[in-house]
Parts: sequence; structure tokens; C-alpha cells
Amino acid sequence: MNSDRIEGNWKELKGKAQRKWGDLTDGDLDKIEGSRKELVGKIQQAYGKSKEEAEREVDEFEKGH
Repeated sequence: MNSDRIEGNWKELKGKAQRKWGDLTDGDLDKIEGSRKELVGKIQQAYGKSKEEAEREVDEFEKGH
């Protein structure tokens, strides 16, 4: 797996990501298109988290699949 891509089908994961991070809009998630780096950045912006916190959340999200 490319370390900058969310594993699996982004269209399927997009709905799960929106449930987990409800402040992210459909537009945000469409722009992300499965990019792990972009998802971490959007989580940082939307929730005021550090990069490390956001990366930890994305790691947990990836492991949950």
C-alpha cells in the first residue's frame, strides 16, 4: 500500500470517515480522494488537533477496517 493513500476503496470509506469526523463536509472528503496526508490535514483544520493527534486518529480509522 502506498503510505500516502487510505487502504481500500475510498468511496466506501468516505461514508465511514464522515460518520467519524462529522465536521468534514462531502466537499472536503471528495477533495481528499483517499489521500492520507489530506485527511490528516483536514482533521487538523476542522478539529484544531495537532498533526500527531490527527495521524493517530487516521491510524485507528485504518485499523478498524
